[in-house]
Amino acid sequence: MNWEAFLVPYVQVVEELKVKLRGMRAQYEYGSEHSPIEFVTGRVKPVRSILDKVSRKLIPLDNIEKEIQDIAGVRVVCQFVDDIYTVIEMLRARNDFHIIEEKDYVSKKKDSGYRSYHMIIRYPVETISGEKQVIAEIQIRTLAMNFWATNEHSINYKYEGQIPKDLKARLKVAAEAAFNLDEEMSKIRDEVQEAQRIYRQNKNKH
Repeated sequence: MNWEAFLVPYVQVVEELKVKLRGMRAQYEYGSEHSPIEFVTGRVKPVRSILDKVSRKLIPLDNIEKEIQDIAGVRVVCQFVDDIYTVIEMLRARNDFHIIEEKDYVSKKKDSGYRSYHMIIRYPVETISGEKQVIAEIQIRTLAMNFWATNEHSINYKYEGQIPKDLKARLKVAAEAAFNLDEEMSKIRDEVQEAQRIYRQNKNKH
């Protein structure tokens, strides 16, 4: 398989979604309002990771496009838990892609302690051969959830998915600590947003 050619539409999806989501963030900033989007990142799954998943899940190569839903991945990171649901509603209201599935790991965390909201979408890409529908994943999470998930991912990679029991237990405790931080920050959300609004106004004066 020509992987470079295969991945081109996925690269396009990631780049287009990043531009659109960052555009949404900029619109809030222009209006001097609190943006539910703190920052946006995206990536295309490396070929090695795709092949690992193919062998692990016994996926036929000609079925990759349908069965691996996170080849194109975009992550939206928010300040507060409430912002996650604001972003979800904004994405549901868009008509430039179709949402296939939603997975709420924020209110129903995974056993590992992982929290995030996943949207699986079908995104139309214009190619030289015409329109192509590409499946992509959008993850929406808070800064605290992102910090935990990034570290858990590194540890998981190091132990090849077989994390020692004591380390797993520590990660669970850390996941709860991260969520408690989110809950505490939500209680002072209005104060934080007011402080940020004052800062933005003063910044725009200079």
